[in-house]
Amino acid sequence: MAVEITKNTQKSISDQGILFILSLYAMAFVLFGFWVESPNTIFQGLIEIITAQDALLTDYIAVGGMGAAFVNAGLLTLSVLFIYSRSRAKISGVAIACLFLILGFGLCGKNLLNIWFIALGVFCYAKFKKEEFARHINIAFFGAALAPIFSEILYSTIIPLEIRLPLSIATSLLIGFILVPVAGQLFKTHNGFNLYNVGFTAGIIGILVVALYKSYGFVAEPVMAWTTGNNALLGLFLASFLLSMIIIGHYLDRSPLARLKQLLQQTGQAPDDFVAQFGLGSTLINMGLSGMVALFYILIIGGDLNGPVLGAIFTIIGFAAFGKHPKNIIPVMIGIFLGSLAKPWDASDPSMQLIALFGTTLAPIAGRFGWHWGVVAGFIHSSAALSVGALHAGLNLYNNGFVAGLVAAVLVPVIIAIQTRSKP
Repeated sequence: MAVEITKNTQKSISDQGILFILSLYAMAFVLFGFWVESPNTIFQGLIEIITAQDALLTDYIAVGGMGAAFVNAGLLTLSVLFIYSRSRAKISGVAIACLFLILGFGLCGKNLLNIWFIALGVFCYAKFKKEEFARHINIAFFGAALAPIFSEILYSTIIPLEIRLPLSIATSLLIGFILVPVAGQLFKTHNGFNLYNVGFTAGIIGILVVALYKSYGFVAEPVMAWTTGNNALLGLFLASFLLSMIIIGHYLDRSPLARLKQLLQQTGQAPDDFVAQFGLGSTLINMGLSGMVALFYILIIGGDLNGPVLGAIFTIIGFAAFGKHPKNIIPVMIGIFLGSLAKPWDASDPSMQLIALFGTTLAPIAGRFGWHWGVVAGFIHSSAALSVGALHAGLNLYNNGFVAGLVAAVLVPVIIAIQTRSKP
């Protein structure tokens, strides 16, 4: 019904047009990087980023400097946008979510080297199945959640180079090859109530890969790179970024309020493509507003704006094209905040900041069953997310997607059983 509302107020825009808008945002990252640091510093920083071991939490601002981190994220996203364009993939809401994850995680785990062999593995799977790569392109780049495995093996200090180079490539290719069938099967586990399905899939695969390498004596080294003190600069950049989305959204849709009202009534249960249902204009406004909610939360709890936190915020922004909106993410964030109060952790601790943002992958629970169940889901997630990351040794960038798959798989059947209990 959403498409019937004043459809003529929306400007028509092609897939290539959407890619052009997204490329402007990627370019904004590159320009910001060169604005804050010199080209020589950025070049040296990019080398540091590309040669870093990327297990969680690796803040590229700490590794290579702010300029190099933003240039890495921008150039990486522009490269992926080029592949989307050449493959003529449909730029749906889930594609936009995928591209914004590339942009955000380009600040904390994905770099110009480590994502490509996983994507190539998906490409090989498509050729093996005699299918178009465009059909699986989103999984190919969502699958970069496991890109740290490539870096961890390649830059290991306990494996000779002549072994670790082909081993890192072969492992990444194999991961990419199996991602598509495994992700399709595991979706049934949570039935779309966990928006980060590939994160859930990556967690399962990551556990197996880590277990295999541990059995041969290879154990990933934990990393904790976390910067502070950049809230003013990054807050201004992010606020301007989000405001531009709202402005462009209003330009593309001159009467977005009716569509936004309908969008806010959506459950968000995947697949819930806001671009297809409400158009790019209203979706961009929702992305901007959802990002504002995330930014406001971090600032009000006294959190830090850095690579990992911006990666988490851009995950919310991206998935605001495919399931998230302020109405269904806020209850989950409240539940996680309450979880931090009831346990020996503070809401401003690095791990709790990220859990509050990434945990909004459970937004469909609030959208489908009500805000109170969203609070419950967030409360449970706040504990679970801190307990299971060791299973994949921090090598799955979407750890919260893995945890949320478990939470949704257990909690949703319980909610349905309570709501459908027999009446006397």
